[in-house]
Amino acid sequence: MTSPDAAHLRIARPTADMDAAIRFWVEGLSMELDGRQPGHHGTLEEFAFLGWDNGSWHLELVRDPEIVPAPTDEDLIVLYLDGTVGEELIARIERAGGTRVAARNPYWDDHGVTFSDPDGFLLVLSTRSWP
Repeated sequence: MTSPDAAHLRIARPTADMDAAIRFWVEGLSMELDGRQPGHHGTLEEFAFLGWDNGSWHLELVRDPEIVPAPTDEDLIVLYLDGTVGEELIARIERAGGTRVAARNPYWDDHGVTFSDPDGFLLVLSTRSWP
């Protein structure tokens, strides 16, 4: 049996606009679109899977007209970059539909940059390392 500490992680997020959400992650963060399944044949849901080739996690975006994204100030995805967040990366994320915002917790403003994605979920690019 494989240990949970070696497991691949999937994060699922609802979206109201699949194209905008994909653009944010693919154009802004250079993730790969690994697959997209339009809703059909009795299902209202549309899915998209995004990730990096060597990543230990991937993102599943789900669009369902019956589910409205309802992010809170603590719905964060934090990417630990172990270095500065370059201005070109910030500009690329903003061009892809991200909005730079102040974090609820000032720790993230002291140690990174926070963005709101097109659905209002937060992404923090941390200058810290993990662990």
